[in-house]
Amino acid sequence: MKKFLLILTMLFFSTNYAQEEISNQLTLSEFLSYVKNYHPIVRQANLVLNSSEAKLLKARGAFDPKIEVDFDKKLFKEKEYYNKLNSSFKIPTWYGVEFKANFEKNDGLFLNPENNVPLDGLYSAGVSVSLAKGLLTNKRMAALKQAKYYVNQAKEEQQILVNKILFDASLSYFNWLKAYKEKLVFTSFLENARIRFEGTKRAFQEGEKPAIDTLEAGITLNSRKLNLEKSAIYYTKASLELSNFLWLNNNTPIELKENIIPDLEAKNSVDKTFNIALFNQEDFDIENHPKIKALDFKVKSLIVEKRLKKNNLLPKIDIQYNFISADGNQINSFNSSNYKAGLNFSFPIFIRKERGDLKLAKIKLQDQQLEAKTAKVTIKNKLNSLLLELDSFDNQNNFTDAIVRDYNVLLKAEERKFFLGESSLFLVNYREEKFIDAQLKAIKLENKFFKTKAKLFKEAVFTINDN
Repeated sequence: MKKFLLILTMLFFSTNYAQEEISNQLTLSEFLSYVKNYHPIVRQANLVLNSSEAKLLKARGAFDPKIEVDFDKKLFKEKEYYNKLNSSFKIPTWYGVEFKANFEKNDGLFLNPENNVPLDGLYSAGVSVSLAKGLLTNKRMAALKQAKYYVNQAKEEQQILVNKILFDASLSYFNWLKAYKEKLVFTSFLENARIRFEGTKRAFQEGEKPAIDTLEAGITLNSRKLNLEKSAIYYTKASLELSNFLWLNNNTPIELKENIIPDLEAKNSVDKTFNIALFNQEDFDIENHPKIKALDFKVKSLIVEKRLKKNNLLPKIDIQYNFISADGNQINSFNSSNYKAGLNFSFPIFIRKERGDLKLAKIKLQDQQLEAKTAKVTIKNKLNSLLLELDSFDNQNNFTDAIVRDYNVLLKAEERKFFLGESSLFLVNYREEKFIDAQLKAIKLENKFFKTKAKLFKEAVFTINDN
């Protein structure tokens, strides 16, 4: 009888996790690929870039050629007071220069004398120039430059946002993997407890074991059932949390099927998936970090704003000169003897508003520059800390694996002694509890190791390898 129970136990007892069909596995790479391609928040991150490109298009619109037509007519008591038509074509340029062509035709009984023009109308062509304020920089120039910087900034921020979602998704995957492994542990030892209980019960019935051993084996069996029930609930919750990141192309959420399991060998591919296998702190260029590049584009945008505010300290001196002619079909009819010119000058005496705007612009620029410097130091320190933590985890995992192996040897030895009548069920259960606890600690440590890898991926802002 003892020999039969020993063979049964050796057949059912295994320290390795049960393996399921590889086709049912959802690897980390496959999961993150789904998230990257279909998750709504990732698509929202893409909208940030689309928005910045729309703003760039809007800023470029300030340099679009413009056609203007102004028609005004008054008819009262069968008298035509006036009939005025003024049309123009304007071409703004990069600097404070604007070219303009104009056609004007006016008539009527009560027309203002200054609006009198030849019967066929009056043509004009000329230019307006800002000599001081607005010449080298102006609002439309600044807006276009800032819009270009904003597009580049949005590209970097988009990558940061996407990696943040992928980081959160990877944490859910690792929690799912942890829950699944814990469930496998409790499932395995529940079967051991059931076999031991049945064997002890049969041995008691045959008079080979005392009743107290049957009671203890029953308590152990119920304890294993309780642990498995708890782990099953935890696994279900982890699966539902993972489902939050699974979407189809038509913005339809999907739920993880029960037969889908995580990759139990994720440790072998996590570096490749996160593209961090060759990461080296010494070779890492902080200037190419998306956050630093985004801050740099923001600094450049604020420099443009500061230049605009500084330019506003200059007086406004706008001049315009237009050649005029009654015959627009003949280019040589435009000459310097017929012209229309103007000058506009304005300058606030104390320029307090302009000086205040410039001071605020300088403060904003200085604040952003300090933030960029702080961010560089923070990122470097975080990456260095994570690398040290990963090195420590490698050592901890080695120690934990050795502890698990040793507890497994102790448990097997104690079981052999028990079935040979040289040990007690209490000692077997004690060894088993220690073995289970060691396995759970190893799973927990592995989970922390995976999460640290994910943090390195997020902080260094790598691109996932979804091949």
